[in-house]
Amino acid sequence: MGNAVFPEFPGLKWGRKKTAVWSTGTQKSASGREFRTAYYTYPQWRFSLSFEVLRTKASVNELEKLAGFFNARKGSFESFLYEDPADNAVTDQPVGNTVQGVARYQLVRSMGGFIEPVSAVKERPAVKVGGTALAYGRDYTVTDKGVLVFNTPQPPGRPITWTGGFYFRVRFTSDTVDFENVLGSLWAAKKIEFTSVKL
Repeated sequence: MGNAVFPEFPGLKWGRKKTAVWSTGTQKSASGREFRTAYYTYPQWRFSLSFEVLRTKASVNELEKLAGFFNARKGSFESFLYEDPADNAVTDQPVGNTVQGVARYQLVRSMGGFIEPVSAVKERPAVKVGGTALAYGRDYTVTDKGVLVFNTPQPPGRPITWTGGFYFRVRFTSDTVDFENVLGSLWAAKKIEFTSVKL
């Protein structure tokens, strides 16, 4: 599991794609009645980016940086972190209520009322229990999988909220990537795709 962050480049084509993917099993009886099973508890996200321009000048070598990032992950082998420009932060996001004897809570984020886990946080998220701000390091820490860990027991039944930025933990969907020389020192990568990784 890697914690490298996907680099941003100015040559990104307008129109990023983000797709929610679910897995459902459907069985149909002789009478035509259907029985369905949802295999996922939350969606897997697919991202698709297209870079129209990647420069290869000595001072700015975006092609080398993107190719190096892809190769360092060994294609689809190692996961990395991606910051979705439109979906990367929460403010006073409810996590749940404290439970007697429980010190670990998965951080979550809501999207249109649907709640799903956050797999990686940026910097140090701010956490409140019962409306009171706690101190990072002294009162709590957060693992690289987005799990909030209290260092001291919290009274039961108090609401937990958090504020901060987050990443999607993803991996490349393919072990290959195509780069196209469009003009002189300008290159393009028409399709860079990755999918979220469930932990």
